Amino acid sequence: MNAKRPLCAAPATTSPAPTASQTYHYATLDQSSVAETALAEEVALAIAYNGISQAVMLVSPTDLEDFIVGFSLGSGIIHHASEIYDLKLMGSGSAQYAHVEIASRAFWNLKQQRRQLAGTSGCGLCGVEAVEQALPDLNVLPGAPLPPVQWLDGLRQRISAFQPLGQHCGAVHAAVYMDGNGQLLMGREDIGRHNALDKLIGALVRQNVDLTGGAAIVTSRCSLELIQKVLRAGIQTLISLSSPTGLALQWARRHNLNLIHLPQKSAPRVYSPVQEIQP
Repeated sequence: MNAKRPLCAAPATTSPAPTASQTYHYATLDQSSVAETALAEEVALAIAYNGISQAVMLVSPTDLEDFIVGFSLGSGIIHHASEIYDLKLMGSGSAQYAHVEIASRAFWNLKQQRRQLAGTSGCGLCGVEAVEQALPDLNVLPGAPLPPVQWLDGLRQRISAFQPLGQHCGAVHAAVYMDGNGQLLMGREDIGRHNALDKLIGALVRQNVDLTGGAAIVTSRCSLELIQKVLRAGIQTLISLSSPTGLALQWARRHNLNLIHLPQKSAPRVYSPVQEIQP
């Protein structure tokens, strides 16, 4: 592998993608009036690695470079962003294409997986051929302190500043990063909850953000595949605005991931690590 190659080279976009939202007309059920509203857009993004088609994803047409880097990492296709040598986007309208050149070792591993993804479903595991692929061996995190309580005060309201598309037209999920000082650093949005987290991870990697002491915040439900993505990224705290599943909780505890649920009307709940409460 050529160590001198650029880290996630800037993509050459040959044509612009559609806007994130567009205005559409609608009528009331009794047909008495007509109005218009903004709706979130989505496009089909076909991703090919070293000329071989791997996945077709339905995504919001924003931050696509971040998404591809995060998707490649979060899916285990690559283990470090330096394994991406080149990334080109092209296409028009609702059909977009990404051509990604990756290191030979990563491409060999990809072929060995024998996966043909047709996009993620609601469970996030569509296209996985074996249980071992759904439940891979991942590195255990070294463990990190829980964030101070005050960092979570008013968090639901504060992350709204990182949800411009959601505020404008709804129908999208968000993933936001809080740095090691408790400051909200960046956010990404997408129609898919997995995609939003992939975009955030890709942005963090491409901008060389220090992940020490930081936390990822997701607005969606917290299931296993989101746990796996943050573990692969090396993020040590995950905060979810919706409850985790039992399997997600088990994986968080097993891998030393701090897992916190932030209910809408009650105090934060720490599911991992397990706290020994003295009477």
